[in-house]
Parts: sequence; C-alpha cells; structure tokens
Amino acid sequence: MQNIPSIVVVIGTGGTIAGTANDPSDNVGYVAAQLGAAQLVAAIPALEGVPLEVEQLAQVDSKDIGFAIWRALAERVALQLLRPDVCGVVITHGTDTLEETAYFLQRVLAPTKPVVLTAAMRPATALLSDGPQNLVDAVSVARTSEACGVLVVLAGEVHGAPDVRKVHPYRLDAFDSGDAGAIAHIEEGRLRRHRDWPRSAALGLARVPVDLSRWPRVELLTSHAGADGLLVRALLAAGVNGIVVAGTGNGSVHHDLEAALLEAQAAGISVLRSTRCLNGGVIDAGDGAAAQVGLPSAGVLTPVQARIELMLRAMC
Repeated sequence: MQNIPSIVVVIGTGGTIAGTANDPSDNVGYVAAQLGAAQLVAAIPALEGVPLEVEQLAQVDSKDIGFAIWRALAERVALQLLRPDVCGVVITHGTDTLEETAYFLQRVLAPTKPVVLTAAMRPATALLSDGPQNLVDAVSVARTSEACGVLVVLAGEVHGAPDVRKVHPYRLDAFDSGDAGAIAHIEEGRLRRHRDWPRSAALGLARVPVDLSRWPRVELLTSHAGADGLLVRALLAAGVNGIVVAGTGNGSVHHDLEAALLEAQAAGISVLRSTRCLNGGVIDAGDGAAAQVGLPSAGVLTPVQARIELMLRAMC
C-alpha cells in the first residue's frame, strides 16, 4: 500500500515573524530575524502532533536578502519536494521582499506540490502577534492535497506568486493580488478557493548559476515629473544588463527618460516597461500614438517581478 505524503517541511529565513522587541506594545521598533524557525513552531500549540520537519536556511531581515539565499532556497525546496513523504513546504520569510522571492521560486521551480511562503507584520513578541496564525494557516495550505505552485499566506488569504504584492507598510492585511484577487481564504482551518492554483512551466535550477558573478545585473528606475536620462547613462557605464522602468499610469515614460532607454536598448540592453500603479498592468496600445514605441511592455508584471523576469531571461 502506497503511503500518502504527510510531512510539511518548514524552512526558516528570518524576517519580522522571527523578530523581537523589548516592549511588547512596540510593533515597529523591533529587530527582525532573532528567533529560529524551530522556536516559532514550538511556541504554537496548534502545530503539536502535525508531522513537521524544521530547518533554518538563513536568518536575515528580508530587505537584505540576496541572490545567494535565493539560489540556496530554490535548491533546498526542490530537494525536499522530491521526497515522496513530503506533501508541501512552508517558508517563513520577511514581508519586504516576500513577493520577489515568491515570483523567483515560481518561475524557477513551478512546483506541483504547494510551496507556501508566510510572514508577519508584527514581531513574535507583540501583544497580538500575527505570525502564529499565519504559520498555522500556511501549514494547513501546505497539507492541502489539491494545492500546487508557490503561494503566499497571510491574514487568512492565499495569494499566488504571479500576482501577490505588498500594498501597505503596517496593516496586518498588507498583501493582495491586485485585479486577480486572492486564490482562496482560510476560515477556521478550512480552505475556500475562488480560482485556480498558479501553474507554469519551470525554468529549472540548471538555468540559475551557482556562481553569483554570473547573475545578470538588472536595475529598476521610475518615471516621474522632470525625469531624464542621467541614471540610464550611468547604468550603461556601470555595465548593466537590463533595466525595468516603472512608468506612470499605463506605463508611460517621460520623453527624456524614454530617449535614454531607447539608446540603452539600441546598445543591447534589455528593457521592460511596467507601471508604478499598485494595481493593474500595462495595457498595450498597439501601433497607436499612445504606445511607447520600442519599449517592450511587462504586461501585468509588477516592476519587481519584471526585474526578476529580465534576470531569468538573461541567465544562461
């Protein structure tokens, strides 16, 4: 008789969920990444008896996360998902770059089992910390047999990696999925799903260099009133491989900045045009005068997603 996969592997990387403050009433003056993932799990009675394995891959404030952690995390997740006894993986992470890590993992791995990133907006020492419930919910989603892909679970909502973005710096419901909406809600441990799980073709770990010096340099600029091409030309001189511009409105770009970006593109630099608006994506205007001629659209990708996309496209 074949055993049903039941183990959830919890991988810790730090973040606010593992942060501590001297004053329990202080929700912003904390130090991130102070507690290990094993400590977080052990402090939650609801996880007692649940078949979990816990490991610590990193211990950082997610604002400081780098490519080495991304590569190691993707490798570790892929390895754990190969195990027939593992039904899913949960990653504890900081909120600042969570959407970037999620998108990277989905594009590289596109897992057929659930890989669930969770986090907290308040430290573990807060009077009403949100981390424990988020972690319980994440484990619940990771044990859902129908679930797949890279998911983000916070504040009772399940988001897919292709859509999720942080939209508030303080509130507990700091994440949403823009126009796409949440994939599901978690209500008393039960999942109420609204749309399909994220599915895509996996680029594969072989696409991602172990040697960090081979990762392409892609930078992000913003179009704004009075923008010019100074930073574009500085990036060209520095040897940049790609540029994402977060345009105004429907991806429009100040004409001086646009001229410099077209120069960069003519010099062989990859450019993508996104929007700085929190929701929605760039709607292509075809061949009309409203189109930003020659600057490819990032479509529904957010600026940070577009940056990762350009990096992955440039990788050997």
